[in-house]
Amino acid sequence: MMAIDLRGKPIAIAGASSGIGKATALACAAAGMPVALGARRMDKLRAVAQDIERMGGTALALELDVVGDESCRAFIEQAEQQLGPLHAVFANAGFGFEMPVHDTGDAEMREIFEVNFFGTLRIARPAIERFLERRSGHVLICSSSIGKMAVPGYGAYCATKAAQWHIGRAMRHELRPLGIHVSTVHPIGTSTEFFEEARRRSGGGSLVENTPKAFIQPPERVARAIVACLRRPRTEVWTSLTARLGMGLLSTFPRVADTVLGRFAQLQDRINRVESQTKKV
Repeated sequence: MMAIDLRGKPIAIAGASSGIGKATALACAAAGMPVALGARRMDKLRAVAQDIERMGGTALALELDVVGDESCRAFIEQAEQQLGPLHAVFANAGFGFEMPVHDTGDAEMREIFEVNFFGTLRIARPAIERFLERRSGHVLICSSSIGKMAVPGYGAYCATKAAQWHIGRAMRHELRPLGIHVSTVHPIGTSTEFFEEARRRSGGGSLVENTPKAFIQPPERVARAIVACLRRPRTEVWTSLTARLGMGLLSTFPRVADTVLGRFAQLQDRINRVESQTKKV
């Protein structure tokens, strides 16, 4: 397949005020794509738009709340009205927290699904309506490497990421005959505000506080992989071969997965006990 020339092809990005969304917006703009930036924090969005305009690109900052149907539909409509027919949409808004499933209340569980999972659908659907009319387009969904294998303490987050992966895979086959590409993105730990937000919601947490630097990547690495996928669409976007093979291995051999995750849970417990004792002192 020949690489797609992205110049002049607009993309709408949800969750574009920081992290992977911001990095992807800058990378897409550098590739010549007009970018619609969506998020709740308009001050940060305007700053990203200014960065893109200083690069000589085109950017449109639009307030977006992915828990609202009208907000999502208005975001896509305004993006098309001001930038032209969208070539792609990136459902990227989301958050996480560290908490055992049995301690996670219904309100907390519903909130994370409303943002991460249903927010994806709310952004994708109005874009897909337009893609179907043109029989072309590209939907990208930001899942996670741990959407393939649940991590103790992050059951709620992993569940939303797994749900995104499953609907993305189904949509790929449903929409491909109609000329629409669907890709899921599976980052490993990324140095973004995700960790700050997870720490705030979790009151700390062993994973967010103690993830080795070897397992943390810059958001720009994910952004480059996303642009490469836009040029040559594929099923999944991974930025770590080790993580991809590791998740595949654990999925294939559940007893091995139990051993690995069991040791991880024990490590979490030891870290939490040490931190608890330190705070008492």
